Amino acid sequence: MQFEEIYRQHAPAVFRFALSVTRRKDIAEDLTSDAFLLLYRHQASIDATQLPAWLITVVRNRARDLWRHRIVEERYVQSAQADEAAAVVEPPPLENWILDSADLKPVHRACVMLRYVYGMTRPEVAARMGLSETQVKGHLQYALKLLRKAHKVPA
Repeated sequence: MQFEEIYRQHAPAVFRFALSVTRRKDIAEDLTSDAFLLLYRHQASIDATQLPAWLITVVRNRARDLWRHRIVEERYVQSAQADEAAAVVEPPPLENWILDSADLKPVHRACVMLRYVYGMTRPEVAARMGLSETQVKGHLQYALKLLRKAHKVPA
């Protein structure tokens, strides 16, 4: 039997099965195409009397593979979203170190955060805080001294 005849004879039934399994026309078309492509590639080794069942088995197995991949993707997306949520809630360790230091006054904390967490230069910190560069330099030196003392870090 020619491939074209086999396709005309079995394609509607295979497509209906794929559609009943997936409930989506586009996916059913892809699964049907995959089954007939596999048949075309291995036509010489497949018994023609088992064709409808063989094609439906291919569609069923490909649909299962598709579902498995979707489950893995959904788990990955949920895991990534959970990681993002945890990252947003939990500040980096440097920020914790600065925020947890009770000895720092708000001006010192702000200068240190802007300089070392956000990477601003001293002139940028001065402009942002409305201070002179000398004041920022003094606040940073004092804040670093307090942080080293509080966390027992050698100077």
